[in-house]
Amino acid sequence: MTVNLNLPPQVENAYLAEARAKGVSLDELMGEVLIASQPALHAADNTVFQQGLGLFGSAEDAALLDEVVAIAYEERRRPTRPSGVF
Repeated sequence: MTVNLNLPPQVENAYLAEARAKGVSLDELMGEVLIASQPALHAADNTVFQQGLGLFGSAEDAALLDEVVAIAYEERRRPTRPSGVF
C-alpha cells in the first residue's frame, strides 16, 4: 500500500532522525509506527494465537519481561523475616 502524508517539517525531521538512528528507511519506520498503533481488532474474532501476536512490542520487551519475572521469583524464594526483626 502506498500512503502520502503531509507532515509538518519538524515532525518529518524527527521521524527521519529516528529512522537513521535505527538504521532503517523512513518507509520501514512508518510501517512499524502504523502497525504498532493499529486499531484494535475484535478479540472474539481472533484465535488465541492471533490475540497473542503483538503482545510484546519487540524482542527487548520480551527479554525485559523475562528479567522482571525472574526477579519476582527470586524475591519470592527469599526467606521472610520474623515479625519484629529489622
